[in-house]
Amino acid sequence: MSTSVRCNPVRVGSAAAPGTASVTAPGTGSAATLFARSAAPRAPLPARRQLLAGLAGVAGMTLLPGCHSVSSRSGSAADLGGIVDVHHHLMPPTVTAAQQRLGPPVEPPSLRWRPEHSIADMDAAGVALSMLSITTPGVNFTTGDLMVRLARDNNEYAARLIGEHPGRFGSFAALPLPDIDASLREIEYAMDTLHAEGIGLLTSYDNRWLGHASFAPVLQELDRRKAVVYTHPTAANCCRNLLMPELNDSAIEFGTDTTRTIASLLFSGAAIRYPNIHWIFSHAGGTMPFLNERLVRAPQVNPRLAERVPQGALAALRRFHYDIAQAAHPAALAALTQIIPTSQIVFGTDFPYRTAADHVKGLVNFGFSADALHAIGHANMQALLPQLKART
Repeated sequence: MSTSVRCNPVRVGSAAAPGTASVTAPGTGSAATLFARSAAPRAPLPARRQLLAGLAGVAGMTLLPGCHSVSSRSGSAADLGGIVDVHHHLMPPTVTAAQQRLGPPVEPPSLRWRPEHSIADMDAAGVALSMLSITTPGVNFTTGDLMVRLARDNNEYAARLIGEHPGRFGSFAALPLPDIDASLREIEYAMDTLHAEGIGLLTSYDNRWLGHASFAPVLQELDRRKAVVYTHPTAANCCRNLLMPELNDSAIEFGTDTTRTIASLLFSGAAIRYPNIHWIFSHAGGTMPFLNERLVRAPQVNPRLAERVPQGALAALRRFHYDIAQAAHPAALAALTQIIPTSQIVFGTDFPYRTAADHVKGLVNFGFSADALHAIGHANMQALLPQLKART
């Protein structure tokens, strides 16, 4: 028997929870029932104890609303349809040459990447179209005019691949942030001349996350264009090589930096000020699903934060989209689908670091329904970018 989750909506902070969630583990037939409970009135507690009590109470409530619907029949790989991979990396030759010259070293999967390798991996797993984007560090291993030129090179190279392989690729264009003026020019060129489908950003630049006021002109323009903005994690300047040289920053810092930039957008008010940006966060939202109750609780205990998420943090989180690159396994998917509906989940692979086949297998084995796989595989991205319908 495949994983089955059924949930009744629970409103965060409500006086009573009207339902329960039943989770059945694969192959066991046993169920663990989670009850959302409200505490009876008690005498006032000291501030720290009051916060801890609130966190304990909200734990059951924040996990319930996003549970994915599951039919009696689990889906198969065929239900994914013509898959759209939103997290698929290219490595332009000019960027490779500059990074090899200036550092840091280009990681072997990126150094070996070729367009034909992408096509072969896509064909092996039924991926119809991949959205190309540059991986960390993007063009931010350098500064000034060279950074601006490399961003342009990346975007023109992606456009050339789209022309050479009709129907197989789209593009999330790179920007030379934190250079605001150059980034605004590149948005115009990439989207109006090259016809890039969206924009790709790193989660942070120079210890500033995407909700930082310095990025407001770029976010205003992206909001005006109703742009799809894909984000890729990086290790912030503050937090590189903290443990040991042998442990790549991607193991811990990438998921953490994704959560930092999500929190930055929420609690700076940027998510509300720029409601027309369609955000996609990598790797199932990083550590966000695990830290969800803390994010939800924060504006409940700090009125200044509450003003910036007037509908609550959970409602804002559920408006974002999340890819499943390197997160197509039970732990990550179970956490994500407890709070985020399948309408907001999209397919991603992190190629050339992982394969599309890995992710197809992980999604199917998790036990999503046929309808959920159809949505995650391609329909959710087609809703974000209707022009993809004619190409997938």
